[in-house]
Amino acid sequence: MRFSLIPSPLVFCLAGLFAAAMLVGCRPAVDPQAGKSVTQLVDEAAQVSPDALRKQIDTALEFTIQKRRLNTKDQAAWQVVHGALAFGKEFPVRNGEDDVPAIDYLLKGGTLRGWNLVSGDPLDAEKTRFGIRALVERGSLTGQGHVDQWLGYLSGCGFELDTKIVVEGKEHTIADYIEQVERDVFQNTEHEFSWTLMALSTYRPTTHTWTAGDGSSWSIAKIVDYELEHDLLKSTCGGMHRLCGLTMARNRHRDSGGAMEGTWAKCDTRVKEALSRVREYQNPDGSLSANFLARTGTSVDLPGAMHAGGHTLEFVILASNDDELREPWVERAVVRLCDLFRKTKPIDLECGALYHAAHGLAVYRERMFGGRSYLAAAE
Repeated sequence: MRFSLIPSPLVFCLAGLFAAAMLVGCRPAVDPQAGKSVTQLVDEAAQVSPDALRKQIDTALEFTIQKRRLNTKDQAAWQVVHGALAFGKEFPVRNGEDDVPAIDYLLKGGTLRGWNLVSGDPLDAEKTRFGIRALVERGSLTGQGHVDQWLGYLSGCGFELDTKIVVEGKEHTIADYIEQVERDVFQNTEHEFSWTLMALSTYRPTTHTWTAGDGSSWSIAKIVDYELEHDLLKSTCGGMHRLCGLTMARNRHRDSGGAMEGTWAKCDTRVKEALSRVREYQNPDGSLSANFLARTGTSVDLPGAMHAGGHTLEFVILASNDDELREPWVERAVVRLCDLFRKTKPIDLECGALYHAAHGLAVYRERMFGGRSYLAAAE
């Protein structure tokens, strides 16, 4: 019989207060390592052997997927989809007495609070295909809190365009979902395209253009331009979501042989400058700054440290090549994040912080040591 450490509903209510504090920059940043010399701190964060590092990562991820099992009764789509971001198609959710693959359950028409998808516009003249709309619930910790957040995270799970999705009892595909997103892009008046960019960079070439529902012309480069206009320090989660979207687009453009000029040169510069700032503001103990790109700083609040460190590590891994990921400063950041996973084992954690951190570790593990199934190993 599997043991389950299910986060209580109260935690998710308190998580809203925590998330709000992080977004407006109210969380105090202090340095609990005060009094130690930089040399002492660097020595404490010395490199570990590759085998030891891999084992630390695996231990953290195995505990997370096995001992923090979510369920369809107490948790909502916001928590479950974040879990799938970290562990992909194999991420399980408890449905009654059974454990089922969470995203498979949802795509086949399973119900979950906050999983609010509706049928969209007709996509062909015969009206045999219809789009899919995911309703936005701004600031929600149950439903989709940002435009295209669900599709952005699902795009990292490896689904093909013809993957089936049941919405309101009718069968659609991922392709239908993407086409509706493209039609509705003009309605995003706040120009928050972080998750839109993640999804379109996965499923479309960076030269892709289309006509939105109001007749306006759009392209992936146009979305990149809008994203570049924003101040990262005023963006959600320290600007890390925005940077991840920009980095995914840049990587896709560069890897497909696209010229790094104009919009793409600006995008590349933004990514490199942010990566340099992350390294500059890394704390002497190896942890990534609790203040993201604003300044150096640590947090005595362990979930807060995981929130910042996990989100930032995701970006670092996306923005770095394999040689850069082997640099000591990155390894020390991974070691410190693994340490946070150990220290927080006995306590409930807010799912955004937990699963973004887990995603960062999982991608780093795959890049450096190869991928694996944490669910199978844990069971």
